[in-house]
Amino acid sequence: DIATMQLCANKLDKKDFFGKSDPFLVFYRSNEDGTFTICHKTEVIKNNLNPVWQPFTIPVRALCNGDYDRTVKVDVYDWDRDGSHDFIGEFTTSYRELSRGQSQFNVYEVLNPKKKGKKKKYVNSGTVTLLSFKVESEYTHIFMDTLMDSTQLNFTVAIDFTASNGNPSQPTSLHYMSPYQMNAYAMALKAVGEIIQDYDSDKLFPAYGFGAKLPPDGKISHAFPLNSNTENPNCVGIDGVLEAYFQSLRTVQLYGPTNFAPVINQVARCAAEVTDGSQYFVLLMITDGVISDMAQTKESVVNAASLPMSIIIVGVGPAEFDAMEELDGDEVRVSSRGRFAERDIVQFVPFRDYIDRSGNQVLSMARLAKDVLAEIPDQLLSFMKSRGIEPRPPLPATSDSPSMSTTTTTTTAAPKERNMHA
Repeated sequence: DIATMQLCANKLDKKDFFGKSDPFLVFYRSNEDGTFTICHKTEVIKNNLNPVWQPFTIPVRALCNGDYDRTVKVDVYDWDRDGSHDFIGEFTTSYRELSRGQSQFNVYEVLNPKKKGKKKKYVNSGTVTLLSFKVESEYTHIFMDTLMDSTQLNFTVAIDFTASNGNPSQPTSLHYMSPYQMNAYAMALKAVGEIIQDYDSDKLFPAYGFGAKLPPDGKISHAFPLNSNTENPNCVGIDGVLEAYFQSLRTVQLYGPTNFAPVINQVARCAAEVTDGSQYFVLLMITDGVISDMAQTKESVVNAASLPMSIIIVGVGPAEFDAMEELDGDEVRVSSRGRFAERDIVQFVPFRDYIDRSGNQVLSMARLAKDVLAEIPDQLLSFMKSRGIEPRPPLPATSDSPSMSTTTTTTTAAPKERNMHA
């Protein structure tokens, strides 16, 4: 796994006679014998007592050697041209603490033991705050390298708005909008979506709900746009999807039944328009329970299996998800009316299997993302092979394309406006 984090500091001690300080951070991993080994240095921020360092990535093993509670020591220095850097202070943390992300637990006092021993009124030499923290599997990068050589990704979200989720205003609801933490739906969406969105060139995501009564007439819908715009259901980025999701919770009535087929068919219609390998469609469905239209859903999956399309289903809550396992054709290929699916295109995971025991949301989301994305490269390649499509040479990357370790990303422009219209 690879951790990405960003830190800033506030009111660091002034060390330079003619200026302020030129601070940088040095991270140390603690060893079994009590010694420390340097594992990362940040860049130097010149003449600033309130620096904001650039985000950096570091392998989790380099930071803690697999022990999430192992001490991580951080020294704060003032850079000097001659190499005799002045010690400002230090603090300790751990990978587990850092992975909580931005919170009151990740504001650290920078302490200088010598000053503390000499000055009775000494408080600290400033503070360092963790601004952001996320952890990704190295597999994520392999996944994207495989997927995005010459294929445009189209990502669609569908969220379960059936009454079995509970009243969103109650803490017991799976849709509860807590001011303090994300609910399971938001976590699943963010975990998968934040990885995929970096490889979708226009960052426009069609987002739907199913199983709700809509205003003003209370009509039940199994594929309503979360942004209430039937002409253009696209949301800007995963944050836009989350915003539309929370807004829908305030305006629609949770109802039922839990029908999957309408949304699957909607995405399948779009995938059927582009079968030359230049585009691939991924549908993320997040649900809490048993499918009401299993026969129709199986038929939809069998039909979609011949198209450039994958379906990720994340089950949230305590329900039994036996029927979902039937759709995930790892053991037995899905069939409908005597027809078997051409490919296995469904990946189902119950979110509860990925929840960190300590309640750490960052770790939970990283584990979930790793597994739900695991089958998509093979699913894409199986489609290409079944159609005799040869991989295309990658086009030059655009300036805003994510950097890749081994390949160049192609961002084949595609008009998203047409993608998700009924």
